[in-house]
Amino acid sequence: MNHWNSYRGSTPLTRREMLQRSSAGFGSLALAALLGNEGRATSKKPEQSPHFIPKAKRVIFLFMHGGPSHMDTFDYKPQLQKDSGKPLPFDKPQVFSAETGNLLGSPWKFKQHGESGAWVSELFPHVAGCVDDLCIINSMYGSNSRHGGALLELHTGSDTFVRPSMGSWITYGLGSENQDLPGFITVCPTLTHGGVNAYSSSFLPADFQGTPIGNASIPADRALIPFIKNESGIPMSVQRKELDYLQQMNREHLAESGPDAALEGRINSFELAYRMQTAAPELQDISDESEATQKEYGLDQDVTKNFGRQCLMARRFAERGVRFVQITHSYKWDQHGGLKTALPRNCKEVDQPIAALLKDLKARGLLDDTLVLWGGEFGRTPVSQGADGRDHNPQGYTMWMAGGGIKGGLQYGATDDYGYYAVQNKVHVHDLHATMLHLLGLDHKKLTYQFAGRDFRLTDVHGEVMYDLFA
Repeated sequence: MNHWNSYRGSTPLTRREMLQRSSAGFGSLALAALLGNEGRATSKKPEQSPHFIPKAKRVIFLFMHGGPSHMDTFDYKPQLQKDSGKPLPFDKPQVFSAETGNLLGSPWKFKQHGESGAWVSELFPHVAGCVDDLCIINSMYGSNSRHGGALLELHTGSDTFVRPSMGSWITYGLGSENQDLPGFITVCPTLTHGGVNAYSSSFLPADFQGTPIGNASIPADRALIPFIKNESGIPMSVQRKELDYLQQMNREHLAESGPDAALEGRINSFELAYRMQTAAPELQDISDESEATQKEYGLDQDVTKNFGRQCLMARRFAERGVRFVQITHSYKWDQHGGLKTALPRNCKEVDQPIAALLKDLKARGLLDDTLVLWGGEFGRTPVSQGADGRDHNPQGYTMWMAGGGIKGGLQYGATDDYGYYAVQNKVHVHDLHATMLHLLGLDHKKLTYQFAGRDFRLTDVHGEVMYDLFA
């Protein structure tokens, strides 16, 4: 060992250095080949182009954290109204969140709207005006009755393991339309029930992770990309030279160490952060939006201004090519009690902004290739919890989609007469993910990533594309 130490004094050589310097470097060549093969196995990247002609280019996900009550919003149940107060005439699920009582009819009236005649609760008067653009899926179901597991399942396809989020899978498969902005942005994301796991890239390369803007505890008007403004006084040209030198050192280290997804992700993130200094500040400044537009989104009213700003930012991100945008109304939809006061307040906070977003996208010609998704991690029970509440219900609930090749004016599937179980044209979360990917031109069975010895995908070994929903 003393012979090898003579190369650099008394400091012992690393194994890599010994391989590089012994036997004319053949050991190092062998190691490089092995690491290269490993890198190709674990960092396999698609061509970042669709598998077939897409109907949608991007997604806006409006996440209602907590689980909206479907039979009080978009799933009209006249039999539930008729039998309110009576016992449920069939068995409840064996796995449930809490004890529940008799049937609880909706306190709110439903009406048919638009040419489609879709039933919508009086709690959503503005969205009801857009009903002919909506595909309302009344037969969603999932696998988990707890917020944490159900939230992960909706966002990642797994309710038990940390997996890449759907936004990460989509940007991994398609890349970004705007190289100066992240491909995946989440505005005011939740801090609970998994938190960062809802927008994590997990084992996918790190640069496909969602970029959070603020969080659920920060008002939307203060949710800004941190440290994005160049307030250091250092000219951009000097920053470019500094970054080039840093990247050179990182690349040299990468060449010696072999494939390193974390380091690759950091290199890409540094480059993106540099480019964002020009694009992002202007994007977050809504002063160029007309007073009429801001009023349409409800920014002039206390009750709607927070979510209204999120919806407006979603449109701004979408029109500038961000591939996946998530905005979150957090964490307000978990009405175990206080249903009659809390649910109307929740709906009023989001109703006008959502309708404004749909109309704005449509007016700008963006709705045709922007898929808008609305919903929570599960629904609620048609039986009461306490005097004025509903428990978690993953057995049957409602989500809706609009734009992006979806058939508008459609109410698809059904729950039973009371709204407990999905019974007709059932749509599992895996089916929803498969359908979303297909609309984006991606085959959910081909969008895979090899990790820990197997190929993973968003839909795992499940998922059926719901072709009946396509325009």
